[in-house]
Amino acid sequence: MNQTKSYRSSFILLTTLFFLWGFITVLVDSLIPRLRELFTLTYFQAGMVQFAFFGAYFLLSIPASYILSKIGYKRGIILGLFTMALGCLLFYPAASYRVFGIFMLAYFILAGGMTILQVAANPYVAVLGSEEGASSRLNLSQAFNSLGTAIAPAVGALFILSDTIKTKEEIASLSESAKETYLATEASAVQNPFLGLAVFILLIAGIFFFAKLPKLISETSTGTYAEAFKQKNLMLGVLGIFFYVGAEVAIGSYLVNYFLDMNLVEVIKEHGFMTTIAEGILNSGLAENDNKAIVGVFVTFYWSGAMIGRFVGSYLTRIMKPGKVLGIFATLAISLIIISISTTGLVSMWSILAVGLFNSIMFPTIFTLAIDGIGELKPKASGLLCTAIVGGAIIPPLYGNFVDNVGFKTALMFIIICYAYILWYGYKNSKKETA
Repeated sequence: MNQTKSYRSSFILLTTLFFLWGFITVLVDSLIPRLRELFTLTYFQAGMVQFAFFGAYFLLSIPASYILSKIGYKRGIILGLFTMALGCLLFYPAASYRVFGIFMLAYFILAGGMTILQVAANPYVAVLGSEEGASSRLNLSQAFNSLGTAIAPAVGALFILSDTIKTKEEIASLSESAKETYLATEASAVQNPFLGLAVFILLIAGIFFFAKLPKLISETSTGTYAEAFKQKNLMLGVLGIFFYVGAEVAIGSYLVNYFLDMNLVEVIKEHGFMTTIAEGILNSGLAENDNKAIVGVFVTFYWSGAMIGRFVGSYLTRIMKPGKVLGIFATLAISLIIISISTTGLVSMWSILAVGLFNSIMFPTIFTLAIDGIGELKPKASGLLCTAIVGGAIIPPLYGNFVDNVGFKTALMFIIICYAYILWYGYKNSKKETA
């Protein structure tokens, strides 16, 4: 009974980590519109924010597993949390001095801490209890991760996007005192949320320091990365994770700018129920200049759709071949993007937001298909698949570059190519499953 209670309390603690990194990952998206205006960045340069953030996964996923093998999972989790807190604290000087390079460094350090947490928390949750219940525990933890991604856009819209950023010309026209006041206000809009996050993260680290986590994991695995690279379906799956994460992040990162580009603020204001939704999420009256906040709150539906889809997809993959479900979801995602490209107004907005619903099962399904039947190579395969999260660093700036040159709607054709590969991978594996 005591062991059961120990497992339950440890599971609850670890699940807070899933929520935390899901929340922070999407909160990063809320900063992109602000950073673009604050530093007068192109869409390509704004996309480089995601490069710093997700690039950490590429550089640190495999080293993180080495660190954990040396210091243990509990100490590794605490190290990851302290690293995340340091990244959050660096937002303070970055905002004060308006130095974009410090922002990039802060993102990289923040993501480095999250990488350590992901490498540690996923296998730990899997072994906290019976082997047959491992999948259920991981799905529950991932559901809280989705909850974090669903809440983050509203928090970002309320605390980060809800004021007006002046242009360089407008700032230059201010008096010295007014300019100092404005810059201090702008800095605090970024500083306060991330200072709060740093305190919260350190509090969780303190709890883990005193918590008695059961020692269940020993890193013993045979096989080499050279052998893993020879597994064709695994490597195709690595590419699938790369395209999936890249496409999902690219859409989420630019939704606010996409909606502003389509002049959706006026469309939303013309529909009373839409304004009511925005006001309800923001829990405050909307000023005329709260354009980014108005459209920003609707990004919540993109990420919450992924949470809903995860439950639906979990059922579908029990009654259908996972590869077939993956192919269907990728087809529907492509169809919705085409609808968004071909239409305007609310139809275009809701169709692109609905893509989130069909993103839901892609990561776990690709992951499962990729490691199927490779036996002792699974630990190495997991490291390679997690490294492929770097797609979130590569695809968004490429998409941003297309936007700079051809506009949002034409640039979405690039995202369709990403989903087309996932569609092919699902079809390929569904044929293998029925063979």
